[in-house]
Amino acid sequence: MKAARLYGQGDLRVEDIAAPGIPDGGWVKLRVDAAGICGSDLHNFRTGQWISRSPSTAGHELTGTVIALGEGVDTIAVGDRVVADSRFWCGDCAQCRAGKRQLCVTLGFVGEICDGGFAEQAVLPARLLHVIDASLDERVAAMAEPLAVALHAVRPLPKTAGSVLVVGCGPIGGLAALLLSRTFAGTVLVADRNQARCARVARVTGATIVGLDRDAVAAATASVPLLAAVEATGSVAAFGQLLGVLDPGGAIAMVGIFHGRLDIDPNVLVEREIALLGCHAFADELPDAVRMLGELSEPLLALVDCEIGLDDIPAAYERLLAGSSDGLKTIIRMRQPAGKGF
Repeated sequence: MKAARLYGQGDLRVEDIAAPGIPDGGWVKLRVDAAGICGSDLHNFRTGQWISRSPSTAGHELTGTVIALGEGVDTIAVGDRVVADSRFWCGDCAQCRAGKRQLCVTLGFVGEICDGGFAEQAVLPARLLHVIDASLDERVAAMAEPLAVALHAVRPLPKTAGSVLVVGCGPIGGLAALLLSRTFAGTVLVADRNQARCARVARVTGATIVGLDRDAVAAATASVPLLAAVEATGSVAAFGQLLGVLDPGGAIAMVGIFHGRLDIDPNVLVEREIALLGCHAFADELPDAVRMLGELSEPLLALVDCEIGLDDIPAAYERLLAGSSDGLKTIIRMRQPAGKGF
């Protein structure tokens, strides 16, 4: 079968490899239907930060159809359509026992600890799989995992009436804006240096585009306090600008993967009572995200950047790292739809 495998920093190869055999006990073999390219995939390719085995088949945002069961699996059946939990946790540490698997002391991810979804077939633990509606569009299903990440980021934000600003209209920022547009009582603002991508998110979600300065925010909100924000860029410079426009008593959900270190005066946080909320992957939001997929199908599809095949993944990485995309999510579809080329 064909798979996109990461050998090392900057070294991603699409190769023909042997298909997996009969799954071990507790594991399940899938025919992968679709997978999404995540910002963390790009980060790992660029930096090699999370390469723990080489080569490894990348891809943790995936949906597929069950084609074989290992011994003892009774929670799903052959023929079920599923999405995968990306987190590979131990289940034994104090954090796992407390239900905080995203904080597992040995946490790894699908596509790192085990082979992921950038392949025609994948083998995953049954405990990571969630059954989905058989009629759900596979492109929408592939967005369940990033939707759960966005849901985890927006849930702890203060619900006080006012405005909320999403900085960064990539996949997680755009999905956060979509969720906030349906749940937040006040004005939803979005900012991104990629104007085309920002415009798409604003069009799909109804959010208002702003610049990262006090006058622009005040003009867009009629001086309603800005008390909540999502930082989804991982940019040290953008974070500094965001901190400058947030009103006292506000909170920032930090979900971006940063390149570099923050240089801030902690007294600013103390004196203005600013809360920084670290948001890593997700906790128990994936089942909720799966339940939301049907009602969100139309806007989710409107946020898709393009659809590609496995052979196109290296070129897609280059395009996405260059920041030239005007959409949020590149979807890999394993089978070409009738009448449509990639």
